[in-house]
Amino acid sequence: MSTINLEALTKACAEARGLSMDAVAKAASGHLGLPLGSTEIAAVLFGNSLNYNPQDTKWLNRDIFILSAGHGSMLLYSWLHLSGYKITLEDIKNFRQLHSITPGHPEFHETPGVEATTGPLGQGVANAVGYATSCKMAAGKFNTEQHKILDQKVVVLVGDGCLQEGISQEALSFAGHHRLDNLIVFYDSNDVTLDAMAIETQSDDVVKRLEALEFDVQVVAQGNNILDIQKAYDQARNSKSGKAQAIVCKTIIAKGIPEVAGTNKGHGEAGVKFVDGARKALGLPEEKFFVSQETRKYFESHQAKLLEKYNQWKSLYAEWKTANPKLAELLESASAEVDTKELMAKIPEFTNKDVIATRKAGSDVLQPVSQALPLLVSGSADLHGSTLNYIREGRDFTPSCLTGRNIKFGIREHAMGAMLNGIAYHGIFRPSGATFLVFADYLRPSIRIAALVGLPVVYIFTHDSIFVGEDGPTHQPVESIPALRLIPNLDVIRPADPEETAAAFAAAFTRKCGPTLLALTRQNLPYLAVDTKTKREGTLLGGYILVKETTALETIIIATGSEVQLAVEAAKQLGSGVRVVSMPSTERFDRQSAEYREQVLPSSCRNRLAIEASQPDFWSKYVGLDGKVIGINRFGLSAPGAQVAKTLGITTDAIVNALKK
Repeated sequence: MSTINLEALTKACAEARGLSMDAVAKAASGHLGLPLGSTEIAAVLFGNSLNYNPQDTKWLNRDIFILSAGHGSMLLYSWLHLSGYKITLEDIKNFRQLHSITPGHPEFHETPGVEATTGPLGQGVANAVGYATSCKMAAGKFNTEQHKILDQKVVVLVGDGCLQEGISQEALSFAGHHRLDNLIVFYDSNDVTLDAMAIETQSDDVVKRLEALEFDVQVVAQGNNILDIQKAYDQARNSKSGKAQAIVCKTIIAKGIPEVAGTNKGHGEAGVKFVDGARKALGLPEEKFFVSQETRKYFESHQAKLLEKYNQWKSLYAEWKTANPKLAELLESASAEVDTKELMAKIPEFTNKDVIATRKAGSDVLQPVSQALPLLVSGSADLHGSTLNYIREGRDFTPSCLTGRNIKFGIREHAMGAMLNGIAYHGIFRPSGATFLVFADYLRPSIRIAALVGLPVVYIFTHDSIFVGEDGPTHQPVESIPALRLIPNLDVIRPADPEETAAAFAAAFTRKCGPTLLALTRQNLPYLAVDTKTKREGTLLGGYILVKETTALETIIIATGSEVQLAVEAAKQLGSGVRVVSMPSTERFDRQSAEYREQVLPSSCRNRLAIEASQPDFWSKYVGLDGKVIGINRFGLSAPGAQVAKTLGITTDAIVNALKK
């Protein structure tokens, strides 16, 4: 077993508990249960076992720690503070306060040392699996026989709530099947959930479940015993079984406050009223937010040891970089900006013979894009044959092919979404994933987190409307696009032909500040008879004049995706004063200057109509009080797509008739 200073870490545990008690008490808000119940786990990790450098929080070979049970954020903040990260005592005192770096749940970008935004239970489990996948891919791509520069572990702390959420089953099943032996799952098994004791809502044997998922599992019966935890961690870290690892720690929730410890009352802040007595029993002085000089000195000494390892790695990295300049250039390009128009120029132009579905155009576009961006990876929820987002020269990611660029997520949409976030958090690869658009709600919580954090994830969602046809209303999204547009910082792009699709992919894979969702058709669409430059550059702007009026402007028709062809045909029938605006991305259009938006949609023209095969209310902001919207206010039908569209009024005739009234 690793050498461990039990006396020093026992003292640190008491003081970390004190910090959590004081912070929650001062905020009159928060969760005491996990920070007090899992303190010894954190002590083993941050005080003895993890490899990290508080002065280089993005060190490539650091061990990754994720607190999936993010409500217990004071556990993380207190140990990051003790470990030397740039979280001061003042930051701890400002727990849950406006503009503090210690928010109620851990937030990526906000707090040094926080590796993922967690709190929605189960997300962190799948984030960790995504991280572990990305770390495996990076090791496979960049390690050489002479220089093993990447060998870190991904450690995630989960609770009963995380494991009850279905996303955790999806993610852990993937981890076990893909033999992610760089993943260590700590299960804070305290037999308590928020409302009641866990026995009232669960009776499954988690150990057997994890073993069935092909994990090596250890049980630490005394889950608050530092030495027992250390022994289990050493065994997991050094295992040669090739399996993912799980450590079940039978902990006591809210340990240290006997009035609520071991009960569901210990979950939140109910124990605050007993904090003064609890602090005294722990041997802490009356001074709040107390950290002893002995604990400070211990962590200074520990940091010195970690720094020595870090410097050894830096030397190894320098040797590797000298020996492998091309690999080094590729690795260091991971954080580089990519010019959208330069990438777009690498995509061959289509011709008017390309009467194809935008999912097929997307497949054709993905190949040169993936060649230009060798760190781009793609995956699908068991639908590569339908979503067509397979990188043809990329091979599959498997335990025997870590350099594969195609990830088979299986029928696990929710885990796929959170795993894509984990890959994006890691920051080396550009992740993308695919399914049918109608299943977007299966991973919506993960999409929301990606948008909140600003992760550059790309979603390639096909079969985007009622034109899916015979599969019927279960597979025909009518509310999905408008609902997704409501997520702040999510770019939704619904291209109308192959050239718009080319620009959409270029925009998506060069965006760094947030996720992008590409909504693509199952059915073939005509090649719009407008020059390539206009369509591609117009798509980057979000909306543009596709067909310009040849006489005085009388009417504007706004359309997206497959409905643009209907607008173009309607304009031919309505006369020379009609303008057609293709608006593949309202988010991108709204970011343009007021001058550009006025140029495309002049306020002087109030006779407007928008058409989209989706719920229509969203378009009111673009057509105004005098305008009209053609959309669908009901679910679809099972019939050939053209018949469904005619029945539901998504036709050229519907546009013409509405504007002639």
